[in-house]
Order: sequence, then C-alpha cells, then structure tokens
Amino acid sequence: MKMRVIVSFVLVFISLQVFSQAQKQPAKTDTKQPVKTDNKQPAAASQIGEKKQESPLTEHFYKKYITAVQWNDFDVAKDALYDLIIENPLNDSLIYSLAYFYYENQKYVPAVLVSQQLLARDPKSISALEISALGYEAMGVKDRALQSYESLYLISNGIGTLYKMAFLQYELKRFTESLATIDIIFANKELETTKVVFTDAQNKSKEYPMKVSILNLKGLIQLDHFGDKVAAKKFFDEVLAIAPDFVSAKENLAKVK
Repeated sequence: MKMRVIVSFVLVFISLQVFSQAQKQPAKTDTKQPVKTDNKQPAAASQIGEKKQESPLTEHFYKKYITAVQWNDFDVAKDALYDLIIENPLNDSLIYSLAYFYYENQKYVPAVLVSQQLLARDPKSISALEISALGYEAMGVKDRALQSYESLYLISNGIGTLYKMAFLQYELKRFTESLATIDIIFANKELETTKVVFTDAQNKSKEYPMKVSILNLKGLIQLDHFGDKVAAKKFFDEVLAIAPDFVSAKENLAKVK
C-alpha cells in the first residue's frame, strides 16, 4: 500500500520543496492570477511559495503530510492534502496529487470527481484526463472512460491510449469504430516495440507484444460482429504463431473449431 502513495508524495514534495526558499526572497509573480500548470508535469515548485511565502499553516500541513506518509497513516495524509489545497486553492498540482491518491487507493469515484475539477480549469490537462479515463474505466462506466481516452488521444497521440480506445469501443459494441482505431494502431511504428501484460497459462503476469492482443481483438470482432468464424480463426492462428501461450487466443480458437 505504501508504494501506492509514493508518487503522490513526490508530487506534493515537488510542489512544496522550495517553500523555505520562497520565504527568503520576494515573490515575483502576480498572485491574483490562477496558477497555470504544464500538462505533462506538476506545477512549478515555487508557485505555492510565491503565493503563501509566509504561511506557517502551509509548512505545518506539509510536514503533517510527509510524516503521515512515512508512518503509513494514509487517512491523515489525505486530510493533510485537503488542508494544503484549502491553503493553496490555485495550485493544480496539489489537486492532482489528491486525485492520484484516491485512484491509487482504489477510491475511483472521488478520483474522478477531483479530476473533473481540474478539467473544469484546464480541459486539456493530460494528467487529469488520464485519471478521469482510468477512474471511469475502473468503475465500469465505459462510455465516459472512452470519452476521456478520446480527448486524451487528441492531445497526446499515444498508442497506449489508442489501445484502450479500441477495446472500449469493442466492449460498447461500436465495432466499426474499433476496427478504425485498430487500423490506426497498425499504422503506428511503435506497435512493433510496445508490450502489454496478460496472465499466462500458469496464472503469472507476462509481457506480450501489443500486436498479439490487437490481432486477437480483430478476431473477436470478426466473430462477434460479422459472425465470420473462418476470418476469426485466421486471426487467432496468427496470434498463436507469435505467442503460443496466449491464453485468450487459445480459448477463442476453441470456440470456432
């Protein structure tokens, strides 16, 4: 469980690590303006310092947070995050830390709700879109998860995002869209080197080429949407030629024989 909050701890640390430095020098920014964060990483560490450079409460809550994390008291750590956000309401990286904290501790509803607060401020926030997509997916709200992944792909162009989209489209029976997404994946040069993790026949996690999983998905679409067992079998055979121990393809092949 401790590993689940390590990244959250690092994010808060990055946001607050120069708090003491900010006390030693005057602020240089207009503190009335909202903090703007980089979509790819937490807000600059000096932002809180510049806004609350003389706030003993911010320093107190930060110390409370890191102490709680060190002692594995995650409820207190979460409360300290709330305290920090109340003291520094314009710091998006603290709010993201809370969303991440909730997601990593499998509290998906609040993780999504917090991420929506960030997206209300910045609809193109990659970090918030990721938490939103993952949270909705974990909750089984597939249509909203797909919307978040689609928004994320328009910004990031990541093959992993396309992969998620293809499977969600299939699960939502949007087969034509899924096939179109698969075509984009096959056109991506990263496909040959990208790995995904599945459980093997020994019930152990194992890495497989993403191509294997996508070919298996194409076979499922041929079977479930078109009812074409011959075409489906061709894809399942292709999967097993690459990865003979890919369990899903073995099971699917048994259905079409």
